[in-house]
Amino acid sequence: MESIKKLKAEVQKRLVKNDPAHDFEHIMRVYKNAEKIGKKEKVNMKLVRASVLLHDIVSYPKSDKRSKRASTKSALQAAKILKRYGYASHEIGIIAEAIHEHSFSKGMVPRTLEGKVLQDADRLDALGAIGIARTFAVGGAEKRPFYNKDDPFCHKRSPNDQEWALDHFYKKLLLLEKKMNTKTAKKEAAHRTMILKKFLNDLKKEV
Repeated sequence: MESIKKLKAEVQKRLVKNDPAHDFEHIMRVYKNAEKIGKKEKVNMKLVRASVLLHDIVSYPKSDKRSKRASTKSALQAAKILKRYGYASHEIGIIAEAIHEHSFSKGMVPRTLEGKVLQDADRLDALGAIGIARTFAVGGAEKRPFYNKDDPFCHKRSPNDQEWALDHFYKKLLLLEKKMNTKTAKKEAAHRTMILKKFLNDLKKEV
């Protein structure tokens, strides 16, 4: 665990300038989610913890064209960092693969259980009350309006979360529950998705 403590400290320093939706507190929430999932799964938590800490080590604003390559670049950067911490080559391979595959935009199902746990833990942080906060934090940073005034809830159009913050619910967030890999994550995702749906129902009464 000593190497994890040192790795955690390094990651905290590296992410100090990240936006609120992808800062060190995001990493710590994903870490907490992974710990909960890991207790129910026969998974190598040493590898999961390292993959969580490094999964967003390279991060770009969502409007940046490089954003879709962030997980690939994070995997490459993670491999370099882990060598300094004495991780074996086969461990680095598993961790880097998990990081590469976790991204929603890539649409991949991770090959390893460690990768599945990372992906689930990260996706849970996009749901529930914190998911709502993160959505509008990104929307504010990108100067996106809250919603499309003519069709806020995407009844007659395809969602475009590059234009309107609320569209992110329909483009991604409401799809995540069915994409979870582990039973533990699926259960928690169901609960957090109910929070999203209640928010949307409440919002419909106000706009």
